[in-house]
Amino acid sequence: MSVSSVSAVWHIAYHAAPAVVTVGPNNAYDALERAENPVWEQLSAAAEVGSVVQNMVRATPERPVAVLLEASPSALLRLVPHLPALAKTPVVFHIATRGDHADVLLLRQSGLTMFYASNAAQAQDYALAAHELAARTSTGVIHFFDANDADVSLLSSDALNGVPRNAVEAPCDDAAIDAALAEASKLVKHDVRAYQVWNASASATSCAVALGPVEALAKAATSIPIVSVHVVRPLRAKQLVQQIPASVERLGVLEQTGKRTTRLAPMFIDVASAFQHVADRQVPATFVSGQLGHIDATSASSAAQTLEKALADKTNAFVLGGAHPASASTKSQAVARRELAHERGYDQMLHQIFKERLAVVNPPSDDSDPAASSPEFAFGKVLSQMRREDELVSLARSAIDGGKLPQDVVDALQKWLSVRADPTKVGAASAAVRAALGGAKVSSEIEALRALEAHLEPPSRWIIGNDAWAYDSGMGGVHHVIASQRNVNMLVFDTVPYSGRESVPVHQRKKDIGLYAMNYGNTYVASTALYSDYTQVLHALMEADRFDGPSIVLAYVPYHRADSPALDVLRETKLAVDSGYWPLYRWDPSAEARNADVFRLDSVRVREQLKSFLDRHNHFSLLANAQPELPYDLAVSQGTALRAHQQRKAKEAYDSLLGSLEGPPLLVLFASDGGGAEKAARRLATRAKLRGLGVRVLAMDDFPLDDLASEKNVVFVTSTAGQGEPPQNGRLTFKALNKLPGSSFDEETRFGVFGMGDSHYWPRPEDAGFYNKPAKDLDKRLAQLGAQRMVPLGLGDDQDADGWQTGYKAWEPQLWKALGVDHVEVKEAEPEPITNENIKIASNYLRGTIVEGLRDTSTGAIAESDTQLTKFHGTYMQYDRDTVEERKAAGLEPAYGFMIRVRMPGGVCTPEQWLQLDSVTEDYGGIKSLKITTRQTVQYHMILKKDLKSAMQSINKSMLDTIAACGDVNRNVMCAPNPKLSEVHEQTYDFAKKLSEYLLPRMNAYHEIWLDKGTDSSSKLLVGGAVQDYEPLYGPYYLPRKFKIAIAVPPRNDVDVFANDIGLIAIADPQKKTLLGFNIAVGGGMGVTHSMKATYPRLGSVIGFLRLDQVCEVCREVMLIQRDTGNRQNRKQARLKYTIDKYWGGADNFRAELERRLGYKLEDARPYHFTTNTDDYGWEQDFRGKWHCTLWLENGRVIDEPGSPFRTGLRELAKFHKGTFRLTPNQHIIVSDIDEADKPRVEAHLREYKMDNWNQSGLRLSASACVAFPTCGLAMAESERYIFKLVDKVQHIYLANGLRDDEITFRMTGCPNGCARPWIAEIAFVGKAPGTYVMLLGGARNGTRLNKIFRDNVQEKEILEMLGILIPRYARERLDGEPFGDWVIRAGIIAETTSGAAFYDNVDTESPLAPADVPQAA
Repeated sequence: MSVSSVSAVWHIAYHAAPAVVTVGPNNAYDALERAENPVWEQLSAAAEVGSVVQNMVRATPERPVAVLLEASPSALLRLVPHLPALAKTPVVFHIATRGDHADVLLLRQSGLTMFYASNAAQAQDYALAAHELAARTSTGVIHFFDANDADVSLLSSDALNGVPRNAVEAPCDDAAIDAALAEASKLVKHDVRAYQVWNASASATSCAVALGPVEALAKAATSIPIVSVHVVRPLRAKQLVQQIPASVERLGVLEQTGKRTTRLAPMFIDVASAFQHVADRQVPATFVSGQLGHIDATSASSAAQTLEKALADKTNAFVLGGAHPASASTKSQAVARRELAHERGYDQMLHQIFKERLAVVNPPSDDSDPAASSPEFAFGKVLSQMRREDELVSLARSAIDGGKLPQDVVDALQKWLSVRADPTKVGAASAAVRAALGGAKVSSEIEALRALEAHLEPPSRWIIGNDAWAYDSGMGGVHHVIASQRNVNMLVFDTVPYSGRESVPVHQRKKDIGLYAMNYGNTYVASTALYSDYTQVLHALMEADRFDGPSIVLAYVPYHRADSPALDVLRETKLAVDSGYWPLYRWDPSAEARNADVFRLDSVRVREQLKSFLDRHNHFSLLANAQPELPYDLAVSQGTALRAHQQRKAKEAYDSLLGSLEGPPLLVLFASDGGGAEKAARRLATRAKLRGLGVRVLAMDDFPLDDLASEKNVVFVTSTAGQGEPPQNGRLTFKALNKLPGSSFDEETRFGVFGMGDSHYWPRPEDAGFYNKPAKDLDKRLAQLGAQRMVPLGLGDDQDADGWQTGYKAWEPQLWKALGVDHVEVKEAEPEPITNENIKIASNYLRGTIVEGLRDTSTGAIAESDTQLTKFHGTYMQYDRDTVEERKAAGLEPAYGFMIRVRMPGGVCTPEQWLQLDSVTEDYGGIKSLKITTRQTVQYHMILKKDLKSAMQSINKSMLDTIAACGDVNRNVMCAPNPKLSEVHEQTYDFAKKLSEYLLPRMNAYHEIWLDKGTDSSSKLLVGGAVQDYEPLYGPYYLPRKFKIAIAVPPRNDVDVFANDIGLIAIADPQKKTLLGFNIAVGGGMGVTHSMKATYPRLGSVIGFLRLDQVCEVCREVMLIQRDTGNRQNRKQARLKYTIDKYWGGADNFRAELERRLGYKLEDARPYHFTTNTDDYGWEQDFRGKWHCTLWLENGRVIDEPGSPFRTGLRELAKFHKGTFRLTPNQHIIVSDIDEADKPRVEAHLREYKMDNWNQSGLRLSASACVAFPTCGLAMAESERYIFKLVDKVQHIYLANGLRDDEITFRMTGCPNGCARPWIAEIAFVGKAPGTYVMLLGGARNGTRLNKIFRDNVQEKEILEMLGILIPRYARERLDGEPFGDWVIRAGIIAETTSGAAFYDNVDTESPLAPADVPQAA
């Protein structure tokens, strides 16, 4: 059958190689078999193929890899630096050529073997031989082939099973090549040769050596032997010359290298060299070179005559045949090479900024000419356009000088000439010129000017650079643009991922263009990364446009494949920017004239060569003298840095031990994420000291592994992370131990291991191996390395009666016995463990050592105890979890930052307050966004410690504060956000403010620490420096845990009122439209610990009705009961929900205690009804005639993104909005209190900034998530960054079943603490490990029923499969108006959760799902 060469090669590669990489569009392989190959990487043509392949080979060096790609100049050029390293690896590059071999023959000196095939049949043969050779010698092979069709019988997959799947190292010599060709011959059942001779004759006087398709030519030129070359490298001189008869006097070399840049053709040079290496043969007297064109049956005879004549006449550079026909594949590949993937964000920003002024010279959508992707072509096009502008300028000046123009035209032209380089002024000046020309009397000068008036307004011209442009910036089009000094902008992308940086030589990285351009002279340069700093990109593009001269904007968009998830691009970007590998900066030579900084450093760290460059320029002596921190991947080698860091830590621990050693030494090493294993390790160390042992305690990764062999007794304590993974601060140790050779230790090194895990965390039988896997692996590996086990492996299980301590209590005595201290009598009392309660008591009313910690510039962190106290002040310490591994490997601390949360009762702020809050983001935010939380306020992320106090003060300038936004106090009081809902809204909002103030802690410490204000406490110092302070409401202990209050206005339950410790349900007089009072619900709470059934979500219990004058008093007493009786020993049982259920024995008893304290009985609850807990979007008018517009925000993130400048739009809106902004508990924002007269302007503004985006599906509108990675230390899985990627995939099912406008509450959190209130949602996912979630179903649409666990371990594939069944069934089976959460219960898919304590009842995570087309049993 007729098969394309690409298909034939794909067939061999896919079945012969365990790993395959395809480059370019995937449609070439869509129709082909994709059976059993486990590894298939699909890359865009813009990807760094060499880097990807090197990473694959580095991971599994013995696994052969096949790479399929087109012979484009840019793709091959990017391969060049990687080929020397890949020459000694089992990689086969299958390169499809289309009529010219010049580019691929440039790779002849790479050190790889090269095979060539001219048709599909040969492509199968030599592809097979290439894989045989690569696997049998573990060396690289280039197999290039002509892309065409031919009749060929493809080998069966069974026949290809004989090709080795694991490579072995052996010499790649002539014998190995012959053996590979022989093996291929056996499989295809015909000879596969290094050389094929057509028309063989021992007495011929003319001959040709060909690299190309010659079958048709050979059939026509029967008198001329033609040697077809298939083994191009190594150059087998003797074998090649032997194919040429000794009688030959005239020799022609035929090849397809018309696009070469050298004078002599490469194959011609090879044949001449071959003769030089054979002593008894001379080059024939006539030795000429020719080009092979397209030869078919109709042109073969003519081509044969041309060949005979050229040999007879000694004609050089002759051409046989015609031009090669263009193929559709060629065109599609040209387009694919320039297709934007993640780079589209820059394209959107260009359109967003410059609108109709934008002129992209070589847009990726332009497939009219493949040459359009070259900088030379694009620059030539620009120069052509600019000549017309130059002509207009010249004409205008000469016309003015000629004195024949009317004065108004002269004035207009002079004004235009003076401002034409300023895009902000040229528009008006151009309009004035057009008007003057239009009214002028016709003359030759006027006509000439009118003919060119289209060029009055210079566009914003941009040349878009692909990945191949910057590898030799001094030689190509980039250099020409810089050297021209013309007003042209270039946007040059770099897509090399940070994780693949080592495979790209430093001198070839694109950002060096920036240094080159800055050294060159008058060129604007910016180094940007859209996924790191949107605002910096915005400024860079605008400044580049304003600069009168060439501008280079370097754009970092790192990805391995075009379909790489945006989350991967974000992580790679963060690593590159954080490390200094990709510095963010702007260089504007024109700024000097404005007395502004020419150079602006927009990233914290600077590359070493950039700093050296700055040192040479006196413009920046101040910056250079500041000695910025060098990036960790450049300052020192990672190994040296880590080693120094570890030794310093170990020495500190050792020094602290000196003088106290009495008994045997004991080293305790721990690995802990949540702190549990660390506390266990320190508790063990304390007990060991009481027994006279000399103890040191360190995190595993803080101890140098080289020193472990010299330790006598070592105990390892480790918890379990994710799916059986070691905790963060032990991973380097685990990796290093796995790499150590056997017998690294001897019996002198004794060890013990105690592990902490949860046997039910992964309940499926097939996942049982995850339980305590780090401890089991560590114990096994240490024994394999020769260390002596002094105590059996100890395992603590959270499912035991006392949790992990059950196993620990049995294990610890064995340790003391092994150490010989089991009979030591411990007389001294063991110190009590330090808990949050101890920290609060000792904190001097929440002061702690916060002030001292802020002053400490040696670290970006504060003391651990202070991190518990700063929560009361409204801030958490966090660190960037995306970069922690890289920084730890370099011996650096995590990239610490602080989250600040504002106290904003009811979520209401004025436009003036919003502007101030936005400025905090711009001035101090590590992430340039405001996050609207699920508690109706905003928070900031990754504010550096040095900026923390300034940020707090800036927030206070808005007349808002952060007091009690976090911590064990009453937090931000929520209130129904939409005034349109009821006339009583303002009254309920007043109560939210009143309660927030009424229950606010006194917190003099806040004003002293952050605002530098003296207080009555600070003026009364006691002995030792403590202040005389008091807390009239909370006392020195504060509350056992956080406390939350929400106010709902039926019929909407948008605050999820029952999820709060106190829920107030507004009851209004339906006739008078006034507020009568509130029903009160107590004991709601969302926090849970996975697989710990003693913890559970709970909805509040309605216990009565409150009159308006009772509200504050009752709420206060409820909180005080929790203060006095809440569990202070176990924080996991400290919320009010557990106090009610476990201390008071239920809501009725709790009500009785409340009434006892109040001195009066509560009235019975009044009737109420809730319909939904989601938001209404768009425009609504209230009873006063005021308008309110609810804007939809993805996850409440107020941020500028390409094509969606929401933060900028909101900031500009605040400058003229006369009403208020109201934040919703579903993380959206209401532009509120708009007068009828102002509504059109607001509508126009929303359209301009694309903020009128609420025309979404019901699924998207009702989805929400918590922050999770990268800043939340509790996150176990992605949430905010993943939910809408999942929603988009689920939406395909949703829309296909006609549910576009139907809401289903869809929530996700990264951990079980429940910040996004997932336990109430109709569909919810709670993170368990990276990519793995607990799936819940059955919550009530109106927030009045908890959901239930449906599956305890799902990933995206299972999620889509299950929702692919459930959603179609729901669409077909639901009753009229029946919510999804109600339907799954009625359909028997999930049991109803009747109370929090019954949350785990009737859970069946193995129940099968019947497909939508299978009838259900009645």
